[in-house]
Amino acid sequence: MAVADGRAGSSDGKLWGLCRLPFWQAGSSGAGGGGGTSSTNSSSSLTHHQHHHGSGQVGGALGPRAQQSSGGSSVSSVARSILPTRRRLRLDPPNKLYFPYEPGKQVRSAIRIKNTSKSYVAFKFQTTAPKSCFMRPPGAILSPGESIIATVFKFVEHPENNEKPLLDQKNKVKFKIMSLKVKGPMEYVPELFDEHKDQVSIEQILKVVFLDSERPSTQLEKLKRQLAEAEAALEARKKPAEDSGPRIVGEGLVIDEWKERRERYLARQQVEGAVDSV
Repeated sequence: MAVADGRAGSSDGKLWGLCRLPFWQAGSSGAGGGGGTSSTNSSSSLTHHQHHHGSGQVGGALGPRAQQSSGGSSVSSVARSILPTRRRLRLDPPNKLYFPYEPGKQVRSAIRIKNTSKSYVAFKFQTTAPKSCFMRPPGAILSPGESIIATVFKFVEHPENNEKPLLDQKNKVKFKIMSLKVKGPMEYVPELFDEHKDQVSIEQILKVVFLDSERPSTQLEKLKRQLAEAEAALEARKKPAEDSGPRIVGEGLVIDEWKERRERYLARQQVEGAVDSV
């Protein structure tokens, strides 16, 4: 009976050792001799598995410092990709471009773009329909806190089979606004975005929404106000060139004086030539 009890204890020890090994290392003696042998074999197989899979998730977490440093850099890159990009611009409307629906005509939309960062920012428009759409301005550089109203032009085609489109549905044409941080005030050139591709951020993808031009709405009234403000700003930018009259007049006076001197010189040459001939 005592031997039977001993064998039962030995089998129980084997079973407990096998169940225990994947979670605890074999450091304590099992209930029986067979249990210790099973613990050693399972522990060595676990170590062998970790050795061959050291570059995996488990090995990367429990590996040496070199693996920890590479893992840290990969984690930081993953974190940067997961974190949302900080916006440099504030758009109004934030994610749509409203156009009055007038088939067969070129219609306009407007969007206010404001630099909300503490540095100079360049922005640029892109569209999926460059043949039927264009922007004014297509890009610019804004100082901190500066805002501008951009005007977007689009040609509206007639619906197929004379079907009346659903005006509240979004159009397939889309616009993209990109931003780029620049060092300071400079002249805007589109090549800036090609030279610094790794620093360009996509601010927003704008979807086209048509409005019924014959039915009053808050979006339509706001669009008319923004278009009027954009036209006024455009006229204000033109005024300095038109007000440069004194400089043009001065240049004209210089030219007139040069002509008078030229005429006096030619007249004097004619007189001297006539005297020499006599």
